[in-house]
Amino acid sequence: MFRGRFERTIDSKGRVSIPAEFREILAEEYDDRLILTNFDRCIVAFPYKEWEIFEEKVSNSLSMFKRETKSFQRFFISGASECPIDRLGRILIPPTLRNWAQLERDVVFAGMQKRFEIWRKERFQEEIQRSAIEFEAMGDLLASLGF
Repeated sequence: MFRGRFERTIDSKGRVSIPAEFREILAEEYDDRLILTNFDRCIVAFPYKEWEIFEEKVSNSLSMFKRETKSFQRFFISGASECPIDRLGRILIPPTLRNWAQLERDVVFAGMQKRFEIWRKERFQEEIQRSAIEFEAMGDLLASLGF
């Protein structure tokens, strides 16, 4: 499971080093391919195997005739790019995805269990502040789940 937050720097070609903790998980449980796509105000990265599971669920669950499904597929699925991990543990983030997430230099990798996100550092800090407020309001929900 991917967890934790790690700061990295993207080079001028759009390459970024995956945190060692994430590379270990990828090496032990997956292969050297990631699928990156648009998400919220960031990029979400799936190990290839997890992406296949996700796509199967999508294709079996959503009607292609619904407007929401088409919007989801046009944004999320069509935005997906396969990004191999090089021998130095880096990925090349395609320009379209870098532009979407406004990734220029300083980024944050955020573990999200079976996937991880790549954020522009300033946007991530804003998101964490917003999420902290929402987290406080989730006390009743968490209590109802037994936590």
